[in-house]
Amino acid sequence: MPTDQDCEELLRWAAPRLRLRPEGFRRVRGQVCKRLGRRLRALGLADLAAYRARLVADDGEWAVLDALCRVTVSRFYRDASVFDVLRDDLLPALLAGRPGVLRVWSAGCASGEEPYTVSVLFRLGLQPRFPWTRLELLATDADAALLERARRGCYPRGSLRELPEAWSRKAFPDEALEPCLAEPFRQGLVFRQQDLRADMPEGPFDLVLCRNVAFTYFAPPLQHVVLGRLVRRLAPGGFLVIGAEESLPVEGPALERVAGALPIFRVAPG
Repeated sequence: MPTDQDCEELLRWAAPRLRLRPEGFRRVRGQVCKRLGRRLRALGLADLAAYRARLVADDGEWAVLDALCRVTVSRFYRDASVFDVLRDDLLPALLAGRPGVLRVWSAGCASGEEPYTVSVLFRLGLQPRFPWTRLELLATDADAALLERARRGCYPRGSLRELPEAWSRKAFPDEALEPCLAEPFRQGLVFRQQDLRADMPEGPFDLVLCRNVAFTYFAPPLQHVVLGRLVRRLAPGGFLVIGAEESLPVEGPALERVAGALPIFRVAPG
């Protein structure tokens, strides 16, 4: 098993080519280290120095390393205050002036907890007040295996602990240890394999959630590029949500916070 220091050194060496920010892996480096250890065993290599030599000699191995660096930590209703204000204030105000369709993009959706949270929130928290509105929800991620898990839609109960209890009972009505999302909450949701660094859907979207991906793990120059592309995909008056501990690049599109200190932004007027 590689040491934490060995993993840190490899990430710092490899980060420029992968356009990643090694500091972003501080809290999750253990997850990446375990994957690297498994990769060493699969290749029959003694240590990360040998793996680094493999990367130098085998250009195709970089794609494998890139996949090993994808962080998969997620849960339903993560950062509850963000979803509360979307449900109670921001999205109702938007829907009151724009009936018809609510278009949402979950960028870097991992195993699907975030987009399914949005679906549950819409159907149980918004649609009763706005019955004429339907949801179009696109969820993208670079990892095909994670997307397959997302499409399956079954989760350990621990990942549901932050979801409001009444919603959890309706969205996951069976008593299994790993219950599956009920069919009505899957409607209007499309999963698509897409890497934020290379491609994005066209938009426009009323709500874009790009949390704990681009502004944690991407290198600063790439963050600037990604932010500009995200903003161009916002509908007029639309919202961009980032992670609770993330910050936007200092230089970039003029955005304003719309819910106090919460990480929810809108294009600034003027």
